[in-house]
Amino acid sequence: MAVNLDITQSYVLQSIAEKIKPETMFFSDRYFTTGNTDIFTTDSVLVEYKRAGQRKMAHFVPERGGAIPVERDGYEMSEFRPAYIAESRSLTVDELSKRGFGEPLITGSTPAQRAIRLLAEDLTELELRTRRRIEWMCAQVMMNNSITMQEYIDINTPGEVKHIQFFDDKSEHNYNPQYLWNSANGNIIGDVYAMCEMLSDRGMVPTDLLIGSDVADVFYKNEEIRVMLDKNLAINFGSMNERIVMPGISEIGSFNFRGHILRVIVVSNKYEDETGKTQSYFPKDAAMVTFPKCGRVAYGAVTLMPYGSDNFQTIAKSRVTKLFIDNPKNTREIQLYSRPIAMPRVYTPYIFAKKVIG
Repeated sequence: MAVNLDITQSYVLQSIAEKIKPETMFFSDRYFTTGNTDIFTTDSVLVEYKRAGQRKMAHFVPERGGAIPVERDGYEMSEFRPAYIAESRSLTVDELSKRGFGEPLITGSTPAQRAIRLLAEDLTELELRTRRRIEWMCAQVMMNNSITMQEYIDINTPGEVKHIQFFDDKSEHNYNPQYLWNSANGNIIGDVYAMCEMLSDRGMVPTDLLIGSDVADVFYKNEEIRVMLDKNLAINFGSMNERIVMPGISEIGSFNFRGHILRVIVVSNKYEDETGKTQSYFPKDAAMVTFPKCGRVAYGAVTLMPYGSDNFQTIAKSRVTKLFIDNPKNTREIQLYSRPIAMPRVYTPYIFAKKVIG
């Protein structure tokens, strides 16, 4: 028996949107997670993170002395109203009359069937654009320990700039090598070890070394690493096991940096910015030490007026869909909304070297 779905109903659109599974992203899927407590019922979210690596010990007290009060130190909490993501895709009668990509020339779809297919395609495209923006936000957090978000009134008019940082006066996530890695005195193993120790001092265990595409060439050719690999049976330094993880992401292998076992991952994935230029999520000449699930993405609620309703509704979801229909112009528009904000789980769970080669 055929089942007729009314796509003008918000719950139907929401269900379709939530079933869309676009390709996996790198930063947002590996290093940031979203749990039930990260979806807020207001348009503002609670930004909170702990300072890991606290080393204070408990006090000795006299038997009749009572307990000594302990303050809640090393905890940061604030409220932030995330920037709004809202994009739409329209469908006109002229577009419905065209044969779709891959559609048979003679036995093509009817306009009604084509409308349903285009709805799913449009939602997928809007979801991909939103995921790329969230991927960018996650990469920005890990590289800058902050995010600067430029809002747009329309496609050509910049609006308000929103900024959030996860430190007070100066961030402690940066590392500057004494010598560039492609110089005569470059010390890749020593620098990576020092970066790992910065996280260890904060009570964290690094597992990943991220390097840009140009740094990968230097890593391959580094004489010290090649010598260590030749002596691998004696010291268990690591092994080359190259593989493509996803488009723009490859893994060289696992290496032992003086006790810190790290997966070396080459990051060269790209996106298109607001001006139409292709940009890299991660610099070609940079390196970073971190570990999976070091951050989280929280979402503020979205308030809108659903199709066919006279009242506003506040919806607490990571994505919110809306259908707009202009009957006189025979036009339908699908809209996708989101209020994401990426943040670290603990204070600076990443060490970033902005420039390691010249």
